[in-house]
Amino acid sequence: MTRRMLCAAVVASATVMSGCVTNTEDGHPEGWEPILPDTVLEIAAMVPAEAAADGVLTAGTNPPFAPFEFKDSSGAVIGVEMDLGAAIASVMGLKYQPVEQDFALILPSVQAGTVDMGISGFTDTEERRQTFDFVNYMYAGVQWAQQTGDDIDPEQPCGLTVAVQRTTVSDTDDVRPKSAACEESGQDPITVLSYDTSDNAALAVLTGRADALSADSPVTAWAVNRSDDKMELTGGLSMAAPYGFAVNKDSALGPAAAAALQYLIDTGAYRDILAQWGIEDGLIDEAMINEQPVEGLS
Repeated sequence: MTRRMLCAAVVASATVMSGCVTNTEDGHPEGWEPILPDTVLEIAAMVPAEAAADGVLTAGTNPPFAPFEFKDSSGAVIGVEMDLGAAIASVMGLKYQPVEQDFALILPSVQAGTVDMGISGFTDTEERRQTFDFVNYMYAGVQWAQQTGDDIDPEQPCGLTVAVQRTTVSDTDDVRPKSAACEESGQDPITVLSYDTSDNAALAVLTGRADALSADSPVTAWAVNRSDDKMELTGGLSMAAPYGFAVNKDSALGPAAAAALQYLIDTGAYRDILAQWGIEDGLIDEAMINEQPVEGLS
């Protein structure tokens, strides 16, 4: 089935997803307003010269991954991570510029210095920490969803067809290891449908191509809330882990961004930004890098 045919099917069954051809949504949540604190000079002074030279904080991102990043009807990249990135940049005395990239190319771009940060729903894992530092801003986990009324158990996945976004933790650390365990026990493996974006993975469930969606918990919740009651959560939260903004290992930009995030936490702007996107769970009260408090911030 082509992408255009998929969208036509979804329009018939779930009009809230009808913008899938252009990967757009209506826009900001009702009542949203920009939160851009003034520059804090002592934090701006922490920004390394190579990042401060042009006055712009560039961040590689891969929409759509709502509510973290997606495009509105005008094509602008919006989302809770975009708001957090813009607020952190503002505290550091910089303008914020998202740079749309394929998800798999973001971390290499950070490493190459073509963008300053990776801000695209990155789970802070031990493997990624070998090369990058992560400025942690919340905790999330893996959550499954199904068509409403189905009886899918994430703990009994053998023989199911499960949709994921390619190279995410749901793909690499959840579904594929479960599939391997099924085969080792002599059962049918999971058929994994890997998509470039999370919205296409959700569409696979809505159109019946997949039995379930596995995605990061805020992403799954967002898809369910916009499915016109045609999808529901199933099973519990698993693999809780920190989310973070990626910078090069041992870069001075990490502590500067952590200091800016701590300022947002202390002033309440952090909680306000997440609340505007309906995120109230998994919040932190202390900025961390690789889950470790940064000395002198709090």
